[in-house]
Amino acid sequence: MFFLFLIASFYGCQTSSPKTITFADNVVVAHRGAWKQKNLPQNSIAALKHAINLGCTGSEFDVRMTSDNVLIVTHDADYHDLLIEESTYAQLSKFKLSNGETLPTLRDYIIAGMQNNNATGLVCEIKPSKTEGRNALMAENVLKLVKELKAENYILSYISFSYAILQRIKELDAHAKTQYLDGSKAPKRLKEDGITGLDYLVYKYKRRPEWIASAKEKGLILNAWTVNSTEDIDWFLANDFDYITTDEPELVFKRSEKSPTKRGYKLVWSDEFNYKGKPDSTKWAYDYGFLSNREKQYYTDSLKNARVENGTLIIEAHKEKIANAKYKSDEFKNKSWVQYIAEIDTAQYTSARLKTDGLASWKYGRIEVRAKLPRGVGLWPAIWMLGENRKEVGWPECGEIDIMEHVGFNPDSIFGTIHTKAFNHMKGTERGKKIFIDKPYETFHVFAVEWTHEKMDFILNDTVYNHIKNEHKTIAEWPFDQEFYLIMNVSVGGMLGGQKGIDDSVFPQQMVVDYVRVFQQKEE
Repeated sequence: MFFLFLIASFYGCQTSSPKTITFADNVVVAHRGAWKQKNLPQNSIAALKHAINLGCTGSEFDVRMTSDNVLIVTHDADYHDLLIEESTYAQLSKFKLSNGETLPTLRDYIIAGMQNNNATGLVCEIKPSKTEGRNALMAENVLKLVKELKAENYILSYISFSYAILQRIKELDAHAKTQYLDGSKAPKRLKEDGITGLDYLVYKYKRRPEWIASAKEKGLILNAWTVNSTEDIDWFLANDFDYITTDEPELVFKRSEKSPTKRGYKLVWSDEFNYKGKPDSTKWAYDYGFLSNREKQYYTDSLKNARVENGTLIIEAHKEKIANAKYKSDEFKNKSWVQYIAEIDTAQYTSARLKTDGLASWKYGRIEVRAKLPRGVGLWPAIWMLGENRKEVGWPECGEIDIMEHVGFNPDSIFGTIHTKAFNHMKGTERGKKIFIDKPYETFHVFAVEWTHEKMDFILNDTVYNHIKNEHKTIAEWPFDQEFYLIMNVSVGGMLGGQKGIDDSVFPQQMVVDYVRVFQQKEE
C-alpha cells in the first residue's frame, strides 16, 4: 500500500510544466518511423526524424526492456540472436543498426523526438512480456521516464497488445491516451474500462464494420494498422478515422489530398462486400425478366448471376437457357402466365440488375463505384441512377444519371451521360461524353459522379471528363433536384450494346465490384 502511495504521489505532482506541442492536422502515423522510402532502419532515430520532417501527426515505435531494466526501442523479442529480456543493454548495443546508429534507448529516442519538433506526436507501443510482474514494471518505468523528460505532451498515445499494460498506464496517469492493439474487444468494453481508443489490424474493422460507428458514438479514438495499400488507405479515409498507421506515410498524404473527405464529404452509405453469398438484402433489390432497350438477357436473382465472394460483388452474364425458373411476384406483376412462360422459353442469356430502389436514395452527393468491367462484343455494363418518381412520371421525365456505361465493341472508352425530357437518346439530344479507359477488364477503376444543385461532374479515377451545369431553366432540362436510386447491371445486346452483334464465345463474363460508396456534404 505504501509503495502504491509513493507511485501515485510521484505521478500526481510535478515540479515544472511539460513542454507543449500542437499535433499536425492529418491522420498519418508513421509505423516504426518513416523508414521505407529512404531505406532507413525501422525504429531508428533517423526514421523518427524523417517522420517529423514529413509532418506526420504521429510516429510509432516499439519499447522493450533489457535484463538490466534499460528501456530500448526495437520491435522483435531478440536482437542479433540475443533475447532482449535475458541480455544487458551493454551486450545488445555492441551491434549497430544498419545506418550506423547505436541501438536507441527510450531516453535517447524521446529526447530526439522532442528536438526541432512542433507537430509530430510519439506513439509508444509497449511490447508485453511473459515474465510475471514485468509488464507493470515496464509501464511504470516508461511513464516515469516520460515525466522526468517533461515529454507528456509529446506522447500522442500509448498502445499495446497487453490490456493489463494499458490499464496500468491509466492507473498511473488518468490523462494518458491509450489504444488497444489486439482487436478482440468491442468498443463498449474499451469504453467501460477507460481505454481511450481502438488501434486494430485492417481486417478486424472490415470483419466488424459496426465497431466503427460504435467507437465514434462512444467518443473513442479510431486508429488502424498497418494500412499500406491504396485501396485500404482510401477505405479508412472514407470512414473518417482519426489516425492511419502506415509504412507508406507519403502515400497516405497523397491519398488524403484526393479523398472526398478532404472536400467536406462524409460517407453516408456503402457496401464493401465483406461477406459471402447473396448481396445484402437490406441494401440491394433485384429487377427481373426482360426490361428495356431490346436487350437479350433475362434478369434473375440467381447466385450464378449475382453473388458476393472474395470481398467483391460479381454480376455475371451467361449464355444459357433459364433452368428451374421460379415464380417471382415482381416478375409476374404486369404479365400473364402465358407471357411469363413465353419469356422463359425465349431467353437465351441471363444476368442480374441490382438496385437500391425502395431501400436507399440520395439527393446530391458523390457516388463512386470501384469495378472491373466485363469483356466482349455485345456486353453492356452500366452503373446508373433513376429518379425516385419514375413510377409516377415515367422516363425520361424522372431523369437518368449514367455514371458509367461501357460497350464491348468500343473497349477503350466509357461514357458519362444524363437523360431528361429535353435531353435523351430517343431524340438524340442526350448530354454525354466519353473518356479513354486503360485496361478496363484487368484493372479496377473508380467510376464516380459528383452532383450538386448547380452541376454534375462525371469522373474516371481522379479525372473529370464531363461537366454539366444546371442552366436553371425547367425540370425538363434539370430534373435532378430530387432523390435518385442506384442501379448496377450487365446487359447483353440491346439498342446500344448490340449494335455490332453479340460474340457468344466470350461467355460467361463478369462485372466485379470492389465497393460502392455514397458521400454527401453537410448542406446536401
